[in-house]
Amino acid sequence: MTKKARILVVDDEAPMREALYDWLKEDGYEVGLAESGKHAIAIVMQKSWDVILLDLKMPGMDGLETLKHLKGKQVDTDAEILMMTAYATVDTAVQAMKEGAFDYLVKPFAPDEIEMQIKKIVAHRELVLENILLRQKLEERSEYDEIIGKSDAMQEIYDLISKVAPTDSTVLITGESGTGKELIAQAIHGNSQRCYLPFIAVSCGALPDSLLESELFGYERGAFTGAEHTKKGRFELADKGTLFLDEIGDISLKTQVDLLRVLQQKEFRRLGGQEEITVDVRILAATNKDLKQAISENKFREDLFYRLNVISIPVPPLRKRKDDIPLLVKAFIRRYCLEMNKELVKMAPSALKLLMDYDWPGNVRELENVIERALVIGRSKEIVTEDLPFSRKQLAPEKFPNSLKLMEEMHIKRILEETDWNIRFRRFRKKFKFKACKFCNHKKYFSYVE
Repeated sequence: MTKKARILVVDDEAPMREALYDWLKEDGYEVGLAESGKHAIAIVMQKSWDVILLDLKMPGMDGLETLKHLKGKQVDTDAEILMMTAYATVDTAVQAMKEGAFDYLVKPFAPDEIEMQIKKIVAHRELVLENILLRQKLEERSEYDEIIGKSDAMQEIYDLISKVAPTDSTVLITGESGTGKELIAQAIHGNSQRCYLPFIAVSCGALPDSLLESELFGYERGAFTGAEHTKKGRFELADKGTLFLDEIGDISLKTQVDLLRVLQQKEFRRLGGQEEITVDVRILAATNKDLKQAISENKFREDLFYRLNVISIPVPPLRKRKDDIPLLVKAFIRRYCLEMNKELVKMAPSALKLLMDYDWPGNVRELENVIERALVIGRSKEIVTEDLPFSRKQLAPEKFPNSLKLMEEMHIKRILEETDWNIRFRRFRKKFKFKACKFCNHKKYFSYVE
C-alpha cells in the first residue's frame, strides 16, 4: 500500500509545496497540492486521500480551522492528517490532536523524518482496514446457517463439513446447478482456521479462457493491449485464505495445466511476468459435470481431478430431499418479507403441497425464485396456488402402479378429489362401500366393489 498511498500537501508557501511534491514523488507516492484551506477542502470532496500534510499557519483559513472542516460532518474524510508548523507549542499540538490530527511535524524537517511519519500512518491505516475485514469475516461466519435442511442427506453434509473444515485439504463439491454448492464452500471456509482471511470465489464457466487466466493469475503492466497497470490475480488475493473455483469442469485443457502447476508447486507467474509468486491458498472446487466422464472423453485431466478430489462432497438435488422444502420455504419467506418490508405471510397447505409435488429441475435456487415471485405478486396474507408459476399439470407424472390394488386406490383418490370428497355423490353410492381412508386421518371413502 505504501507505494500507492495518495498524499495531499496543503501549504500556502510555494517552495514548501514544491519541495514536498518532489520528495514524495521520488518515493513513489501519488501527490496532490493545495495552496489554501478552502482549496484543500474542495479537492478532498472530489477525491479520496490516504494522508494530508496540512500547514498550521496559513492566511485566511488556518490549519486548525481547515482540520475542523475536514473532520466535520460535511466533509468527514477518513484520511490521516499530519500537521506541519514552524511554531510548535504544547497547546497547538494538543488542540490539533483533539480535532483529529494523527501527529505533527516541526519545520524544518528532513525527508527521512517525513517518510518515517508517512510509513507510520500507512501502517496504522492497514491495521484499521484489517480490523474491519476481521469484523466482516466474523459476521460472514453465520453463512453456515444459510444451509438449510434436516434430511438425512443434509445431515451427512453437515458431518462432512465439520470434519474437513479444520483441515487444509482440497475439497470437490459436486451436484446439479442451484443446489447450494457455494454455500457449502463458504461454510467450510467459515469454520476453518482461515476464516478471518479472504474467501475469493471465481466462476470459471462465466469467463472465456483468456480472461480466466488473467483473473486467476493476474498480469503485469504491458502484458497485452489495455494492460495499463499491474493487476493481482485471484490466487494472490486469496493468499492465506480460500479460493473457490466454481464450475471447474468448464475450464480449458491449457488452464487445467496451469492450475495443476499451482496446486503442485504453490507458485505461479502473472501474465507477462518473470517472477515466481508463492501463495498459501486452500482450494475448494465445485462442478455440475461428471468429471470422470469428462476424463474418458479427454476433456478433463485425470491428474488434476485427483488433485481436486481429495475430499468429495456430493450435494443431492432438491427432488431427492423434499423433506427440506418446508424449512426452505419458511426461511425464504422470512428473508424476502424482511427485504420487502412486508408483514410475514404464511404458505397455504394447498400451495405447499404443490411445491412438494413439483420436481424442481432448478433445485433450491428455483425454489427461492418461486417464493420471491409469490411474495411480489401475492396480495393476501398467505401464498396460494395462484401465486405459483406452475400448475398441477406441470408436475412430475405419477408412477404407474405395479398392482391392481394400488391402481384402484389411486383411481378412488382421484375421483374423491374431483368431487371434493363428497361421499354422498349418487353416481358412486351403489359401487362403493365404507372404509377408513388410507390417505388422511380424518376422512372416509368408499372402496370400489364389483
